Order: sequence, then C-alpha cells, then structure tokens
Amino acid sequence: MDVAVWLVCGVTAIVASVLARRSRRAMVVGRVAVGVLMLVGGAVVNAAYLWFGLRDYAAFADPAHFGWVTDTWRAVVAPHQAVFINLLIAFEAVVGILILSGGRRTQLGLVAAIGFHAALWLFGWIETVYVLVMLPPLVLLLLAERRAGNAPAPGGRPQTRVPAGPPA
Repeated sequence: MDVAVWLVCGVTAIVASVLARRSRRAMVVGRVAVGVLMLVGGAVVNAAYLWFGLRDYAAFADPAHFGWVTDTWRAVVAPHQAVFINLLIAFEAVVGILILSGGRRTQLGLVAAIGFHAALWLFGWIETVYVLVMLPPLVLLLLAERRAGNAPAPGGRPQTRVPAGPPA
C-alpha cells in the first residue's frame, strides 16, 4: 500500500505542478496530492510501521552518503526509535494538514516539506533520486500558491488586507 500511495501521489504532484502555473485546479490537485503524500504516505505509513512493529528503523541510515550520518543515526535515533519516529510522524502529519489547509498555511506546509525533502538526500541513493524527482514539483507548487495568494480579487481589484490588530 505504501508504494502505491507514494507512486500515485508523487506522479499526481509532478503532473499538477507543471500545470499549476496556468491552472488553479491543477494547483489544488497538486496541493491535495502532496498533502496526502505527507499525511498518509508519511505519517500514517510510519505510524503503522512503528506501532505494529513492521519496520525496525535502526538500519535506515546505513546506506547514507556520509559516515557521520550513519554514526549519528545509530547513536541517537536507533536507541530511541519510539521517540524520534513519533516526532517524525507528528511532523509529517502537521505538514500534511498545513498543506491541505489552503492559503498561507499551505505555503508554510510546502516550505516545511521542501526543507524535509532537502535533508532526506543524505540517507542514500534511493532517497537522493526521490528528492531530485520531488523537489522541483514542491517548489513549483509553492510558487503557484504564492502567485495565487497575491492575485487580484475577482473584479480586478487587488485584495485588501485586514490588519491583525485593533484599529489605531
């Protein structure tokens, strides 16, 4: 199931990100694909792996590009998998929810997803290839979301921003 979620969401995000500059619908489809990828393909899958004992995370960093990544993982994460993987699950869930929320929250979630993916390449060649495939769509979707957030309101007038505090 996990590979199917990653594949479907990943391909959908890639295609939608290319079209998102010209199509609001494509932007929303890309948002949903990435949000579901983080929420289901990330948080739910890792929760199932951890909570049902389907995966031991101790060897995750073994194929890392640098020895210090493997050594640090084995020294810090492996002995405390429950703590660190539950933090990962919480992070992925929050990022997925932010992305699905719309508006500035989506932009914040996409920035977090970009940061997460930018660090993931350290863990080996499979992750590096995945990152090289997914980072451009994430950036394109963020750019589309930013453009949509700065677009004029219907009727051609710029959106007015409501001040956060009480009137002065």
